[in-house]
Amino acid sequence: MTTEKITLRARDGECTVHVATPSTGTGPWPAAIIYMDAVGIRPTLVEMGQRLADAGYVVLVPDLFYRSGPYGPLVPKEVFKSGFREVVGPLMAATGNDKAAQDTAAFLAYLDTRTDVAGRKVGAVGFCMGGGMAIAAAGSYPDRFAAVASFHGGNLATDAPTSPHLLVPRVEAEVYIGAADNDGSYPPAMAERMEKALSDAGVRFTAETYAGAHHGWMKPDFPVYDHDAAERGWVRLLDLFKRNLPA
Repeated sequence: MTTEKITLRARDGECTVHVATPSTGTGPWPAAIIYMDAVGIRPTLVEMGQRLADAGYVVLVPDLFYRSGPYGPLVPKEVFKSGFREVVGPLMAATGNDKAAQDTAAFLAYLDTRTDVAGRKVGAVGFCMGGGMAIAAAGSYPDRFAAVASFHGGNLATDAPTSPHLLVPRVEAEVYIGAADNDGSYPPAMAERMEKALSDAGVRFTAETYAGAHHGWMKPDFPVYDHDAAERGWVRLLDLFKRNLPA
């Protein structure tokens, strides 16, 4: 693996970021940011960052729970058994779509310093809570994001003032939304609301529902991991990035 761990000064403190680069070649490569799920930074997430990097990208995997101080690494199967909200709830309370978008300024500034990054346009992909964060980042920095994907993202279109769908009119990136058909955090009515926001704003987007999949199906360390559906998701993600990011 060609992953290093660095520390960046983000909006509210020191943020640990895993940086993955392709295992072969010298670049420059386009860049991408992974917005994590609610179980936080752990080996599986870093490995997913390396997998994306090996497809030809400089990839940042920031720890968006940095405001909470040290934790974990958490093991999803143990977290789900012991009480998800009790363990993860306090960590999630320290961040959110708005805070993650604010933190993104530091991630973009860092990418701008790297000589192995091609161009200013970047990609973003978020999983679970990170899906909304990725969309919020694209809406907050529309001139920087060319492609954004959300996989089993929850609460993408709610009545909250920080709901990602409110920033959709500012999004210039092509958007992909991969939803599970067994996901209480993104029910059909919410999906309809989100897709209407995207359509009304004239955003190029594709929205798919993965039949039989559950919230978290893309993560190999989740109990609901679905290999076939996850591989389909990777194909969609890489196609999205290839269409929109400079080689």
